Amino acid sequence: MKKLFLAFIFLSASIFAQSSSNSSILQLENSVKQNMKNAGNTSLNINYYEGAQHKSAGLAMIYSLLLPGMGELYADSYSSGKYFTITEGALWVTYFGMSSYSGWQKDRYKAYAVSSGSVGSANKDADFYATIGDYSDIKQYNDSQALNGDFNKMYNVNQNYWKWNTNEDRKTYRNMWVSSEQAHNDLRFVVGAMILNRIASMINAVRLVSAYNKRHSEEMSWNVSVGLRNQPNLPTSLSLEFVKGL
Repeated sequence: MKKLFLAFIFLSASIFAQSSSNSSILQLENSVKQNMKNAGNTSLNINYYEGAQHKSAGLAMIYSLLLPGMGELYADSYSSGKYFTITEGALWVTYFGMSSYSGWQKDRYKAYAVSSGSVGSANKDADFYATIGDYSDIKQYNDSQALNGDFNKMYNVNQNYWKWNTNEDRKTYRNMWVSSEQAHNDLRFVVGAMILNRIASMINAVRLVSAYNKRHSEEMSWNVSVGLRNQPNLPTSLSLEFVKGL
């Protein structure tokens, strides 16, 4: 009985470790034969149930959050996920393109302010560059602030002087500034689109994982029949039979 119990434990462990390997079956047969030798005619049946590995909806969401479409790939359904990945790539190209354009226009209007508006240097704050496009010179601006009683908003003439050569120069500068600011502000819409793309991919990935798990919900079963035969004048033999079913 002790040998039979040891054989049962060894058989169960071997099945769990390498149930699909032919070489493991041969090793199992030799090992069980050695442990059950001299135990008499014995047979035992073992039922082993192996369920299909389910996918994690949470993991699919993380994948889609990092890169849209990867959650669908994890769910073995990249045919729909690829569109989220393509959209993500297009959005990143748009983002870098608009960011580069905004920076290029910013450098242009700063240089133009120096050459055509007599601005002392390009190292001014954002409010200064927003203001000088609306006034022909610093005197007009300061007079306007004084008239409104906003004396604290008036600029120091020595530090923030400007004077456009012509009104057309001022308008040209203003158009450059507006173009740069518009491109910069539009970056927020691109980021918003990236967020929406991730949310849509996450929802789709969870749906596909649910469908995947439903398709693989049936458990796989193995029925193992082991028999040991001792016959006079013949070597001890071991029969091992696997029956697979759903």
